[in-house]
Amino acid sequence: MKQAVFDSEGSRIRWTEAPGTEPARVYLHGLGSMSAVYHAHIAARAELAGRRSLFVDLPGHGLSDRPGTFGYTLEGHADAVAVALDQAGVRGAELIAHSMGGAVAIVLAHRRPDLASRLILTEANLDAFPPLTAASSGIAAYEEDDFVDEQHARVLQTVGPLWAATMRLADPRALHRSAVGLRRGSEPVMRTILEKLPVERVYLQGELSGELEGRESLEAAGVRVVTVLGAGHNVMFDNPDAFAAAVAGTD
Repeated sequence: MKQAVFDSEGSRIRWTEAPGTEPARVYLHGLGSMSAVYHAHIAARAELAGRRSLFVDLPGHGLSDRPGTFGYTLEGHADAVAVALDQAGVRGAELIAHSMGGAVAIVLAHRRPDLASRLILTEANLDAFPPLTAASSGIAAYEEDDFVDEQHARVLQTVGPLWAATMRLADPRALHRSAVGLRRGSEPVMRTILEKLPVERVYLQGELSGELEGRESLEAAGVRVVTVLGAGHNVMFDNPDAFAAAVAGTD
């Protein structure tokens, strides 16, 4: 495990790393998740092995610190990841990012273009104010103190055992602020940034999640959108073969 200080209070963002050749692959998780849990089984596959791989836990999540004064906005998360990559000596990485982590990766590539050479996004959040059925909207609908004091435990019971296993490790206040930041989106909004990024961009959409809104405009901007058969939101679990092929660029 490695770490880097990302704020004035000495809070640390942490990651685990597998050595290998460059460019590095940097894996970023979604809201209430952990990077290695969602991606280590993919990075270890034969078609992906041998590349340097970093599994970064966003602030407030997993192994990373959870400062109470941190805003947990998309920009804040992206800047913390940038600190980690600077500490690790990473440049021109492939960012493999899921859900909220995808939104963070887009903002990171916009703010620090030297850190990203390719984006592989799995059902990344592209727009502000997602529908109320989205998990982030449900969490953000509560007042922060109400969520921390009462609703956090209820949410853990409703999200299912897989997600709850990592969500219970996230700080409740960090979880709520991250959901609020995700719902607010970035400026410019993530979709606009993604369409203009001058790097290879792949967007994975699970077949069971339905059609991706605005697919045509993304493809017109050079984003390769791949519908992954038999998969829902967690493509890396539902269809690991297709997920690994997309990361390897052999799909």
